[in-house]
Amino acid sequence: MGKIYTALGLMSGTSMDGVDASIIQTDGRSKYKAILNKYFEYPSSIYQNLIKLRDKIKSSKDLKKHQKKIRGVEKEITIFHAKVVNKTLKKTKKNVDFIGFHGQTIFHNADEKITNQLGDGKLLSKLTKKKVVYNFRNNDLKNGGEGAPLTPIFHQLLQNKFNIKAVSFYNIGGILNRTTISSGGLVTARDIGPGMCLIDKWIRTKTKKKYDKNGNLAKLGKVNKKILDKYWKIFQSSDRKRLSYDIKDFDISLAKKLSLKDGAATLTVNTAKCLIFDFKFINQNFDAFKEKKILCGGGRKNKFLVNIIKSSNKNVKLIDDYGVDGDFVESQAFAYLAIRSFLKLPISFPRTTGCRKPCSGGVIAKDI
Repeated sequence: MGKIYTALGLMSGTSMDGVDASIIQTDGRSKYKAILNKYFEYPSSIYQNLIKLRDKIKSSKDLKKHQKKIRGVEKEITIFHAKVVNKTLKKTKKNVDFIGFHGQTIFHNADEKITNQLGDGKLLSKLTKKKVVYNFRNNDLKNGGEGAPLTPIFHQLLQNKFNIKAVSFYNIGGILNRTTISSGGLVTARDIGPGMCLIDKWIRTKTKKKYDKNGNLAKLGKVNKKILDKYWKIFQSSDRKRLSYDIKDFDISLAKKLSLKDGAATLTVNTAKCLIFDFKFINQNFDAFKEKKILCGGGRKNKFLVNIIKSSNKNVKLIDDYGVDGDFVESQAFAYLAIRSFLKLPISFPRTTGCRKPCSGGVIAKDI
């Protein structure tokens, strides 16, 4: 049996509301045990700075144009992550070998092979006195991949833990992505379309709230079929060969004349429709299917959305039904990827990101 390592994974998603922190123990291969999960909300100042900065970065040229602001915000969130690490470590007696530091994505363009996650791994290592693994996506890009999604190898670990033969994991984050593992062990993955990014932006634009809690606003609205059809035409005409998306690939402009509740309903149903369409694709192209469909990510808390999805397929489950806290799948994943990066094991594959060969990834910063 291989050596068991302890890693702390840090993940801040496209909602930009805070940091998920998870400590796991793993050999980087088949062994895995969750130790601790904690969530830390960003202060209002950091949240506002991130949202404003991301809204300014519409192209790769903007990355150069706003370099000074980017460096300032990056330092700010790195210091916050250091505080998260120190507070989390106080909650356990485990000695953490590595920190998996995803950082905060502000730009991702698969066509240009550019991805930008705010987060200074060297500074975090200096502040925490721990080995930090960061910059997980660039090696994949250098090897012809799209830099995303990176969680499929962790999903496969969960499949083995759950003892499920065939399964699709759907992560409903800002972007909706899917990992499918066949009964024969074949792993494929791709981003599907908008997850919660349109709904969340709609709520932020129209109210002082960050998201539609439980889908309560959407539940009271009426779906505008004309607008929904327009979104669907865009979805069907999009480049289906692409494996990854950025939230900037989608916008709320088509819904701008709708009321708050009708817009929320229409955009929520649009996300559900994208996912249900993928169900049909899976059924036609993989083990036909009795395979389990497991929902992960923040979107699984939107009851209005999940009820629509479940009504379309009896095999839909929440990852929480298997004893895993669905809020922390990605933070656990990046703890796992940190160990795999140290061991120089692949974290991305031709059928998950489009890279030419299985690729290791992650840069190790050591300031001890």
